[in-house]
Amino acid sequence: MRIAAFNVENLFNRPRVFDAAHADRASSLIAAVSELSHLFENTIYSAPDKDRMLALMDILGILRKDDSLFVWLRRIRGGLIRRPRNGTPPEIVAGGRGDWIGWLEYKTLPVNETAIHNTGRVIRDVAADVLAVVEAESRPTLAKFAEAVLAHVSGEIAVPISYDEVMLIDGNDDRGIDVGLMTRNGYKIEQVVSHIRDLHSYGDHLFDRDAPEFTVTTPSGTAITVIPNHFKSKFGGNTGPSQTKRRAQADRVAEIYKALIANGQPNVAILGDLNDTPDSAPLSGLLERTSLVDVSRHPAFDPGVFAGIGTYGNGSDRNKIDYLLLSPALFERVTACGLFRMGNWPGVRPPKWPVYPTLTKEIHAASDHHVIWADIDI
Repeated sequence: MRIAAFNVENLFNRPRVFDAAHADRASSLIAAVSELSHLFENTIYSAPDKDRMLALMDILGILRKDDSLFVWLRRIRGGLIRRPRNGTPPEIVAGGRGDWIGWLEYKTLPVNETAIHNTGRVIRDVAADVLAVVEAESRPTLAKFAEAVLAHVSGEIAVPISYDEVMLIDGNDDRGIDVGLMTRNGYKIEQVVSHIRDLHSYGDHLFDRDAPEFTVTTPSGTAITVIPNHFKSKFGGNTGPSQTKRRAQADRVAEIYKALIANGQPNVAILGDLNDTPDSAPLSGLLERTSLVDVSRHPAFDPGVFAGIGTYGNGSDRNKIDYLLLSPALFERVTACGLFRMGNWPGVRPPKWPVYPTLTKEIHAASDHHVIWADIDI
């Protein structure tokens, strides 16, 4: 069995706020969307709440109209804001959440077409039997990608690749970045346990996406629990709240893992983008206080031409943020493992690794994240 994790950074459409042209504003805009969305949920809008809403709407460019370069203000019923045309300042007219129905929605841009096909080439060439996909927009989108794009790029080689089962549960992030699983060659998804309702200590959702438990049955009949993850990122700064949430996510996944082992499931794989390094304090509960082992510690681990174990950007060791963690029963059966980088931008002075001929510009990269994979004799 080949198992792998790949952060595809959206397959077809990506929020405009993530576009490189707006990198200097992205963190402040995302923070404004988050804060304004939380204020919208208040039962009663106090005077300070209303003042702050107006200030945030101004930052987002929706003070005078319902859409800006980055977001839509979707208003379905009821009134939230009055925008006089006589020069009088706008005002929040809703008294609380019960007075209107609506939300904020990110505007998106299509992903570069060459990048889409390079993503397909990566998935084709890794040829994982069980593939955890991070930052996919939705299950229909992931299924469409599996059926259309993979079929197209497979035409470049003699043996096509197709995924029989595609599963994704929409999480709690309104930017369309969820985690899912794709399986082929008779690997069956038998059960899914979602954790989108798990709560942080302060009452908010713990997982921005989800930490779903997929029970996968191999062709030989062995059951494996596969848990894809995408922890809180450092985007906008490695702040205290960011570290606190990432630590809580890691600790909760460690609890889930320990419960599985205690209940007689020896075959567990936890994988995906954990957004922190192996020596980081937030991940210590998962990496140091469980029996899980990272495949990058296996003697057979092959990072390719470039020797760094980093899984993001330039591949240096300090950019190790994607993981394939295995329970001892699975780790002892690993026969090969490594990183796949052919779809990643290699730099230019000189290029760090070989890439596809179609990857001639950084925008053509399949992702900033490198695929981490392992072959397991099971």
